[in-house]
Amino acid sequence: MSWRTVVITNQAKLDYKMGYMVVRSLETKRVLLDEIAIVIIENPAVSITGCLIEALIIKKIKVIFCDSQRNPTAELIAHHGSHDSSSKIRTQANWKQDIKDIIWREIISEKIRLQAEFLSELSCEKESQLLRSYISQVELLDSTNREGHAAKVYFNALFGMGFTRSADNSINAALNYGYSLILSAFNREITANGYLTQIGIFHCNMFNHFNFGSDLMEPFRIIVDRIVYEMGPTNFDKEEKHLLWNILELYVQIDGKRQTVLNTIKIYTRSVLDAINDEDESLIKFYKLI
Repeated sequence: MSWRTVVITNQAKLDYKMGYMVVRSLETKRVLLDEIAIVIIENPAVSITGCLIEALIIKKIKVIFCDSQRNPTAELIAHHGSHDSSSKIRTQANWKQDIKDIIWREIISEKIRLQAEFLSELSCEKESQLLRSYISQVELLDSTNREGHAAKVYFNALFGMGFTRSADNSINAALNYGYSLILSAFNREITANGYLTQIGIFHCNMFNHFNFGSDLMEPFRIIVDRIVYEMGPTNFDKEEKHLLWNILELYVQIDGKRQTVLNTIKIYTRSVLDAINDEDESLIKFYKLI
């Protein structure tokens, strides 16, 4: 089972040899591909061979490319993640709107519940209770925008009344960086299961290539929020970015078992796909913090 997150920070050449990714820099190191889940190429001066790209795609390893500011800017996605992708894509395109609406309501309700739970841990009981009251008010397609109301209360409680998600500051930079890592992990699972990342159940932005991943990741944003809150970044620089690299290796509980966030994303994604295809929202497996 793959579990490593490999980060390439210095100028290097990446090659493939006998099942290993070979990193040639000041020193030459090898990493077994079967152990790798995600590769983050943080330095634009890194070169990568076609042989390695092919091997990474075959092994369904997510590759994230960063810009000169070390921010994720692109990722490697296979055209075909499953032998029956064509059939699954046809199925995805014909998912019934009714079940998509119900699944979205479940996802948003769980996101708000986790936000309320976090605020309760921080002794923000008034705000936590307000969020809990929103859960029963979430309607199909969240037509009353309980998610938006909850987000305003939640982020103001965490980072102050003057905080907005649109502001250009270190907190938002840290949140966006962490969210991008989570989103990439979801895109990997969606593709590996043979579905398209572009076709979501709620998100439908024509300029968003990752609508489905944006749908599925919503409850997992709280994992990032917790880390950023504890970090309290004043300058989101290289060192603070590195603290977020291990987010996928943290442990949570899902389906009664202790799993890494990366494995949890895999289990949860498949459960949502089962719930949509079987038209049974009770099949969704949400995680619990431990």
